[in-house]
Parts: sequence; structure tokens; C-alpha cells
Amino acid sequence: MKVGILTGGGDCPGLNAVIRATAKSLLRHGRAEVIGIADGFAGLMEGHTRALDWAAVSGILFSGGTILGTSNRADPLASPASAAHACATARALGLDAIVAIGGNGTMTIANGLAAHGLKFVGVPKTIDNDIEGCARSFGFDTAVATATRALEQVQTTGQSHGRVMIVETMGRYAGWIALEAGIAGAADAILLPEIDFNPAALVRLCQRRERCRAHTVICIAEGAKPAGGALTIERVIQGSPDPVRLGGVAHTLRALLEPHLKSEVRATVLGHVQRGGPPTPYDRILATQFGHQAASLVLQGRFNRMVTLASDTPGSALGDIALSEVADRTRCVPLNHPLVITAREIGVSFGDEAD
Repeated sequence: MKVGILTGGGDCPGLNAVIRATAKSLLRHGRAEVIGIADGFAGLMEGHTRALDWAAVSGILFSGGTILGTSNRADPLASPASAAHACATARALGLDAIVAIGGNGTMTIANGLAAHGLKFVGVPKTIDNDIEGCARSFGFDTAVATATRALEQVQTTGQSHGRVMIVETMGRYAGWIALEAGIAGAADAILLPEIDFNPAALVRLCQRRERCRAHTVICIAEGAKPAGGALTIERVIQGSPDPVRLGGVAHTLRALLEPHLKSEVRATVLGHVQRGGPPTPYDRILATQFGHQAASLVLQGRFNRMVTLASDTPGSALGDIALSEVADRTRCVPLNHPLVITAREIGVSFGDEAD
């Protein structure tokens, strides 16, 4: 067999660990030639590849980013002609299968190209943890650790000055990073895309803490919005499969709170520091398991499926799910999720208290 590996969408800690495990698992069985496809689906359409032998994938486990490069702007499904071109290029390269490592957009494109005859195995990658059918994607643990450290850092500044400190996490339309980092970082309020917040309730929270001479830390997901309000959009990138880029809601919230408080309000947008750097040990292990599972699906001839993790509890077994069940879907935080319930029970506000 000749198997291609590509990384699509945004970069993420653990991508190289998946590339390494997938390639080594295939090479060790001696039943496949493995090539890397440069820059995601852009490289597939242009035929840019490199050989992935044992030496090429050794020593990359600890590295962040992806040795193959990636792109979140190429969309082979933009037109019938572009889809046909991508398929023709894959066939010209002699590819029997493609392992696509990516998030929602990558799985949607893989599912679309599978309908044109290509054979895919998907590996769920996203710091947002929002891929349908997968309880935990690699990269998420590293992002949560980074956001948690940031919340720890602002605690001391907030305490020293009696300030309201707002920290904005990534996550797009799902609040998983903000939820876990907010709990781990002792935030007083956690604001999620799944729960519209009431600015007046947050004002009251901050005022109560002011009277006790206490600082306030708010962890807000980039997709959160006030009740009746709109998302905060940083920019729109035309031609991208997902053109909307969220960002800056922490500054929007600061403007809502400041006129009603004596305390200074400071906003910090973490941005891309959450998706950079080396993966945590957990993500290295999970990514390695995912890569091996992807290779197993290829060797078994079980195509157009995505590797999954059924539960985020330690020791959970890996599985797989049809790409068609993942495409065009987002896994959001359920309102009755145990972590939401736990946070409420220990007094964390989700900003949804009524006037």
C-alpha cells in the first residue's frame, strides 16, 4: 500500500506524535510505503509530498506544530472541479489511503472527498475538544494547561491590586477549554458559548467581591456572548472553509463591567499561545495511541472512519466512528455536564443568574 498522511486546519500540540506513531506502525509491519503531504489539503491539491521513512519521523515526539505543515484555507470541496482535481492528484500520487489528522473542517472535507472515491482514516485533532463522537482530542490537555497557568498568574496581580481580571481562552463555539481551565485555575466566573451571560449578574458578582476587598477572576471562552447580544468577531477571512475568526470578547466584557465598578478591569486574550509549544505527557500518549489506531484501521482496510475515544476517563478504550457521523457537527458542553454542576455547587458563576 501507499499511504499519505496530512495535517489539516490549525496547528496543535501532538500532531508530530500522531505522524510518528502512524508512520512507524505502518512501516514496522512492512506493508506500506508512507509519504507526508505538505500543508494539508493545499498540498494534496498541488501534489507536494515528502517521504516518511523511519528516520524522518524519529525524534519528533516532543515537538509542537507539525513537520508536514498545515493550512486552514484550502477547500477541495469549494467546487466540483476542485474536488475532482484533488482526487485526480491523489490517484496520480498512487495513494491507496490518506490519514487525515485534523478537526471539524478536516473531517468534513475528508468525508466529502470520500464520496468521490478517496479512502480516508481520520484522526481527531483540536485544542477545542469539539469533535463529535470523541470524548477527548489530543492537543486539548496542553491548551487547558496553558490557560490554567495564565489564570494562576493573573490571580496574584488581581489580588495585589484588587482588580477584576478577565482571561479569554480559545474554543470557537464550544466552551471546553474555558470550563476545565476555569475550574483548575480557580476562576470566580466561567463564561461559555453554551450559556449566554447576563452582564448585570457579573456586575453584581464583582461588586459583592469589591465590598469584601476581594479580587475577581473571570475565564471567558472566545465564543461566549451576552444574552441578546452577538459574538465578538475579530475578522473574516474570505475563501476559508471557516471564514469567521472569533476573538476579543474579553475586551467587550471589560467595557460592559468597567462603568459599574470601582475596581480596575483588565483583559487578557491568550490567543495562539494555547496551541503552541510541546504537548503535555497526556497528549503525547493519546496522540501516539490515536496514530497507532489509525494505522490499524488502514491495515484492516476499514476506511472513511475516524479514530475515537469513548470516554475521557483514564484507560478508556479507543474506537472508531464513520466520518459521515462527524462531518459538519460540533460537540458542545452539555448544560448538565458533571463539571458544570460541580462548578455551580462550589459557587462558580456562569453569568446566567437572573436580574
